[in-house]
Amino acid sequence: MDIQYINPFVTAVQKLFNTMINLPFSLGKPSLKKDPLPMHDISAIIGLSGNVTGCVVINLSEAIALQLVSALLGDEVTELDDDCTDAIGEIANIIAGNAKTDFPGGGTSISVPSVVIGKHKVTYPSGLPIISIPCSTDKGTLAIEIAIKTPDG
Repeated sequence: MDIQYINPFVTAVQKLFNTMINLPFSLGKPSLKKDPLPMHDISAIIGLSGNVTGCVVINLSEAIALQLVSALLGDEVTELDDDCTDAIGEIANIIAGNAKTDFPGGGTSISVPSVVIGKHKVTYPSGLPIISIPCSTDKGTLAIEIAIKTPDG
């Protein structure tokens, strides 16, 4: 998996934290994920199709999700209701849009994200490695998980 296809999503998440909620953010060491179970109960899933296929999953702790949604709405949000879920989808859409501007080549479509809340498995494309990049803030953790097939394999 070529880093040029991964970096746009990592950069988009960093940009979101630096500009939207001004929360210090650090990246951990990427690793191969063996299990489709997410670390946290909230996943925003971004699909890719065309020249590059697969998905990117932004997996959030509840504390981080509530903080992001509060920043987006400009008002404190304290529970994961339907409005909060919609806002998490919009945050994932912002990440997808920012990633698309730096995504190499053409011919790849990035889907409108879907959000899953609660204990769940993520359906990653079969046969693809899943790169998991842990991230931390002083308010909680999240992970950027990427399973994509690029034109060069």
